[in-house]
Amino acid sequence: MAGLRTSIFISAVSFLLGLLFTHWIADSLTLWKSPETQTDLRLWTSATYYAILTHMPPTLVYLYSGVTIVGVVALLWSLMDGEAGNLMFDGGSALLYGSAVFVYIYSVIPNILENFTGLPLPFVSAQKPISAVLTSPPPASQLPPFPPSLRNPTLELASSHLVCSVALTGVLALQAGRWWAEMYDVDDDEAVLEEGEGGATEKEEEGTGRSQPETEDEAPVRKRVATAQT
Repeated sequence: MAGLRTSIFISAVSFLLGLLFTHWIADSLTLWKSPETQTDLRLWTSATYYAILTHMPPTLVYLYSGVTIVGVVALLWSLMDGEAGNLMFDGGSALLYGSAVFVYIYSVIPNILENFTGLPLPFVSAQKPISAVLTSPPPASQLPPFPPSLRNPTLELASSHLVCSVALTGVLALQAGRWWAEMYDVDDDEAVLEEGEGGATEKEEEGTGRSQPETEDEAPVRKRVATAQT
């Protein structure tokens, strides 16, 4: 049962981490870039991607929320065992997982809904829908200046996505450490059991040899040896 809980939790974390990795399409354009390289084309492309997220079907929102809840339930279920390994590794996982969920709920979602829901995109038209802009963006000369009020929200979204990704990666690292620790404990327990069984077998053999009565042929031999030694 413990393996099932761990598998469910790791699957949920991996799914959410993969979801965050898809945002790298836009986040890579603004993260770790100097002000000179953060051109209007890069910023408009990132803003376009975030605007697409506001138009996703409600089914996907329910799916992502359901996977997140499943991960929380599996983690709490494991913590309820009260074992030392669960409290150490799952406790750290709960802190990182909760941090990622907190950042996404209180930073990412409000930022997207407030700044990108009704974002007017100057290079999107009926002939060129929003999905085609990411694959073939227009020349920079055709773009208007990027709104200064939208620059910080765009950079904050990329930073928040990075924080969530690092936190979930830490969760996977802790779960891998827990697996390694449990396997190490199992190997030690098996070695102790083998040593105990080997010692018990030797004692039984010694005890059997001492308690076995002498045969008729062995008794005269012992007497002759004792006489020769005297």
